[in-house]
Formats: sequence, C-alpha cells, structure tokens
Amino acid sequence: MPLTTTGELVGRAATAGAAVASFNVITLEHIEAVIAGAESMNAPVVLQVSENAVKFRYGRLLPLARAAVAAAERAAVPVALHLDHVQSDSLLRQAPDAGFGSVMYDAARLPYAENLAATRAAVDWAHARGLWIEAELGEIGGKGGRPPLDAHAPGARTDPDQARAFVAASGVDALAVAVGTTHAMTTRTAALDHALLTRLSATLDVPLVLHGSSGLPDAELTAAVGSGIAKVNIGTALNIAMTGAIRDFLAARPEAVDSRGYLTVGREAMTRAVADIIGTLTAR
Repeated sequence: MPLTTTGELVGRAATAGAAVASFNVITLEHIEAVIAGAESMNAPVVLQVSENAVKFRYGRLLPLARAAVAAAERAAVPVALHLDHVQSDSLLRQAPDAGFGSVMYDAARLPYAENLAATRAAVDWAHARGLWIEAELGEIGGKGGRPPLDAHAPGARTDPDQARAFVAASGVDALAVAVGTTHAMTTRTAALDHALLTRLSATLDVPLVLHGSSGLPDAELTAAVGSGIAKVNIGTALNIAMTGAIRDFLAARPEAVDSRGYLTVGREAMTRAVADIIGTLTAR
C-alpha cells in the first residue's frame, strides 16, 4: 500500500488513546522483520533510520531508505518512514527526497536555549517542506555519543512547565520526554515516573514519544500508553533478538558459512519480537 506518514499514524493513535510502534532498522533484514511482524498483528508501524545507522552505512542514507520505501509500498499494513535522532543539518536536508515524512531532530545535548534555537530553525525548514518533526527535552542518555545516564538522577527528567514553553516556542509536532528510560538498555528493568508522565500528558498539546523503550517490562510499556504515550521507539530489542538467534545458530552449526542461514533465523527472531511488542502495546 502507499507509504503513509508518521504524523498520520501518531495523530490517529493519540486520538484513540493508543500508541504506534516505531522500530529502528539497520539492515534489510530489520526492515523485512518489522513489516512482517506488523503484518502478523495487522497493525501500522513506523520504520526508523537513525543518524547512527546512516553512519554505519558509510554515511549514505539513500540505499537503506530506498529499500525501506520499496518494502513499505508492498506491505499489507500502513508503514511510515522516520529519520531518527538527527543532529546533522546536512542529513536533515536529505530527508524529503529520500522518502521520509518525518524527522526527530535531536538537539537535546545542547543547553536549553541552544536546543530551542536549533530546533526552531529545524522546524521552520521541515514544515516548509511538509515534514512532521519530533524533538527531545530532558536527558534520556545512551544515544549519539552521550554516555549511559542515571535516568533517575536529579535534572534528568523533563520538566512539564519547561516542556510547555519549549513546544510553544519551537513549534514541534511531538515531544520525546525523559521519564525514566535510557537508550540502548539490554535489560528490561527500567521503571517509569508515571506521575510525571501523567502531568506531561495533561500539560502538553502534542503527542508524547517514549525513547529507550527496549528497557521496559511489558507492564510498564502498557502503562506508558495508558498515561499518554502515542509513539514508542524500539531498537535494542530487535538487535538482542537477532544477535541471540544468530549466536545459537552458529554455535549449533560451527561449519556454517552461508549467511542466508543465520540471517534467516535472525530475521525470524526479530519478526517475533516485533509482533510481541505490538501485542503488548495493543493489549489494553
């Protein structure tokens, strides 16, 4: 079916009190697994390509983006394409021609005033070209070269009053909030500040996004949606599933050399992970 947009999917989810699952993809196998998992659940989905993934692909956005667009257009469910954690203005400017309908512009590493100024400029440029844009306020940590963070440290959380001012002044379409998660967690032990999340949801008039969601147990994911999260970002959980399946495959077959064998089991493991996560998000 035709490529949809993140804004459409998130807006629909927010209106329904639900959340759309957004998965970071690195390889064609990631793309295929995310779409297959979403199709198995008959659910819409967002494919996310991060700036780090672009760096891994020799700094070239188009090869992976073209594959994602081609796969999305052949999917049986609505699929959107999102450019994630963009710090480079040069990369931002490649988004429209590469098929992306949305961008997460990440200036959260900067002091508040600089974050606001950089985000406002990005929003003006993006909106003039029809792009939906997400930003981040607070310290989620563990991404883009930032060190792992104590998500419970003072000052790490998103302040509701500051967030309201930031959204109004920047013009962003959605806001990623720091409420207790950290990027790249390999254990599902994070705990959300649900009282803060409820306050943020009541304070802000844009959809809320949860980053670092791989670190949350199922019950916390479900509760996050109930508290107002409309977009849930997942990346590390797919890599854990793929890597574990490949390790097991090669341990049992040390003579194996055909990459199709271990990539098949890796893709299948990611497909199951995608279906499980979407099932958790919709089991309310």
